[in-house]
Amino acid sequence: MSIVVTGATGQLGRLVVEELLARGVAPGDVVAGGRALERIADLGERGVRTVRIDYDEPATLDAAFLAGDTVLLVSGSRPGARVAQHQTVVDAAVRAGVGRIAYTSILGADDTPLPLAPDHQATERMIRDSGLPATLLRNGWYTENYVPQLQQARETGVVAASVGDGRVASATRADYAAAIAGALATDGHEGAVYELSGDTAWTFDELAAAIGELLGREVTYQRRSPEEHRAALVAAGLDEGTAGFVVALEGGIRAGALGTTSGDLAELAGRPSTPLVEGLRPFV
Repeated sequence: MSIVVTGATGQLGRLVVEELLARGVAPGDVVAGGRALERIADLGERGVRTVRIDYDEPATLDAAFLAGDTVLLVSGSRPGARVAQHQTVVDAAVRAGVGRIAYTSILGADDTPLPLAPDHQATERMIRDSGLPATLLRNGWYTENYVPQLQQARETGVVAASVGDGRVASATRADYAAAIAGALATDGHEGAVYELSGDTAWTFDELAAAIGELLGREVTYQRRSPEEHRAALVAAGLDEGTAGFVVALEGGIRAGALGTTSGDLAELAGRPSTPLVEGLRPFV
């Protein structure tokens, strides 16, 4: 029986594989799957089984999954295609008779106002309906999502957003990967739902201060209304649809969707989450 990590050619999946190995899981007990196998060729050299997995090609999934395996379904990256892709993965897992399926969902999936939620809600339902033992890993925001704000502040001294006083309990990708690996490599997580987020929920004033500390210059948070922010994003070159999506995400933050600090991430990872300043430091 193996631990199969789908999406291992992406940033999060790759880190999950690395965390599993760091926890002492034997390389031969890990399967890393993805479309671009050249990205994980080095894992194969370390004894990890690497396989081509394409969510749009059921045969690749049938070849990757075996009875009793633990499968991590890393959420697809194509909005509009994700639900069908995830159904393909779940169906293959059922055919194989895997021992457990884990899924990287979204924080507070039951009632979050974030526009990303419907795909994750649908996937959680299909996993429950499959009858497979399951672990739901509901991920909050990556600290790395704010690298563009750091880069903008380097030039302007401003972090501009329409989140009001909303808070974000972010953590680094490596933090999430450590928590996910903890849930995959240990027993007792069947039926569990984990709300994964950082230990500290920060405001955008605190984000501006953290960026200022890293850049060695004054950085301020410029509060915008949703309408002002949408107009500014369009003026900066975003199309109307993308600008509207960004503003909707920030509306969710304003409503508190990403401020949850459950402690689940630190418990599964076995360590505290990375502080905001340290999470952004590699990108200065």
